[in-house]
Amino acid sequence: MLVRDAMSTVVLTIGPAHTLRQAACLMSARRIGAAVVFDPDTCGLGILTERDILNAVGADLDPDREVAGAHTTTDVVFASPSWTLEEAALAMSNGGFRHLIVLDGEGPVGVVSVRDIIRCWAPGRVGAAALAS
Repeated sequence: MLVRDAMSTVVLTIGPAHTLRQAACLMSARRIGAAVVFDPDTCGLGILTERDILNAVGADLDPDREVAGAHTTTDVVFASPSWTLEEAALAMSNGGFRHLIVLDGEGPVGVVSVRDIIRCWAPGRVGAAALAS
């Protein structure tokens, strides 16, 4: 199975000036765990994950003052839609992260997460109870 078959095509793109609260609200509303951060000044793409927000709040930083750009991972590994799920899982395992931005020639077309891969590898076992067993 390929990344294009597993990825979420709901791509939330935010700017580096979004506050962490704004990012969290947008991510929550779309039920996604990561946002693509596009910085037009650097023409670069990064990723802000739920864990980045959690770490900032856990460090007692104010989510209404902290901006996404200060917590964005910019050293990003990108996946291709034609990668196998094994390639994506290996990249995640080697890099120690749970999300990959999927790029085609035009830009971001999706995000693939560990959960997406598990859903494909264990069809019919997507509930929390199934993951705990």
